[in-house]
Amino acid sequence: FIENDQFNYLPQPQREESTFLPNATYWGAPIIWEKTFQPSLNREQLKTTAFSIGLTVFAIGTYKQYLYNFVQSAEKYFMTGYFVTYYILTDNLDVLPSVKLGTGREIKPFYIAEKPGWIHLWKARTSLLSSVIKELIQNEVQYVFCMDVDQIFMNNVGSEILGDLVATLHPDFYDAPKNVYPYEQTSVSKAYVDGLEGDYYYTSELYGGKCNDVYELTLTCSQFIIQDIEIDFTAIMFEESYLNRYFINTKPTKVLSSEYSWPARRESTEFVVKRIFSLERYMPKK
Repeated sequence: FIENDQFNYLPQPQREESTFLPNATYWGAPIIWEKTFQPSLNREQLKTTAFSIGLTVFAIGTYKQYLYNFVQSAEKYFMTGYFVTYYILTDNLDVLPSVKLGTGREIKPFYIAEKPGWIHLWKARTSLLSSVIKELIQNEVQYVFCMDVDQIFMNNVGSEILGDLVATLHPDFYDAPKNVYPYEQTSVSKAYVDGLEGDYYYTSELYGGKCNDVYELTLTCSQFIIQDIEIDFTAIMFEESYLNRYFINTKPTKVLSSEYSWPARRESTEFVVKRIFSLERYMPKK
């Protein structure tokens, strides 16, 4: 299902032959690259520490087809040895995957009404996440990560990603100059980013952190989205635009490199490993 010709790719900026990979932001947050941080060493240091982690995904409409492979690959590579709860928000409880789970790992489904097509789902996703984090998730786990379901874990993703507020560099813009970032440029929008603002461009396919911090993120983004809907405005990159606006105001305490969100069909020699494959950032044809 990686092959799908009904979609167009996002345009990619020109890249230089070699890219400098910084290991920290100017505000002191570590940037997790295999070349500079060596995540395996961090996992070794924390392997005896008990953490409980929630992983949220939406399996709505046609995206249900990705759920089995998502969970199966997560069981192999995501937070192995830790307590993990998969919070699956779906419009069809019959599609829950029959994957053999490890000790201390479980699936918790939540029924939500179908939102026809992702272009409608994005309007409600952060609102639904903030509600389920507040009502349930924060009472059950210490950390929660939000992911798109059309992804596959390809290498170990462990305790090196844990932090208060965690963002992931977008694979199309991790080495591009700020002037090409697709920030929202319409000033009436709550996602608006002034030309003098901005640090990095982050993907909406993976973000997370401690429950309280992620709750504040999703609540704020949902409020921004609602206010834009009221004036009949759609941000250029949908919920990702609001996520980037939030991370400008509230800096992430840890940044994951694009190793943690890499397009499955794109070659690259910059990375030692690719940890999570995105089965592609698509934009629908007009």
